[in-house]
Amino acid sequence: DELSGLLLHRQLSVGTVDSFQGQERDIIAISLTRSNSHGEIGFLSDIRRMNVGMTRARKKLLLIGDSSTLGAHPFYKAFLEYVERIGGYRTAWELQE
Repeated sequence: DELSGLLLHRQLSVGTVDSFQGQERDIIAISLTRSNSHGEIGFLSDIRRMNVGMTRARKKLLLIGDSSTLGAHPFYKAFLEYVERIGGYRTAWELQE
């Protein structure tokens, strides 16, 4: 009910990366959920689209994904290393505590 209320009052927007091009939001959450043993990330390998998604946040960017799968791609490997360096990386196990 709370999410429905936020959607109704336009405090929460849900869409694709492409739908947010040219817009900004205080908080952006992006699902990068690709998980497989081959390290294949599909459309996530389009770095231009990820640039759009990652640069729309004014205050906070939340990315959710499988770091093992994402880390197989050079862009995401470097990004994950950066996020760890600045103390922004959390595992699912840490969040369950």
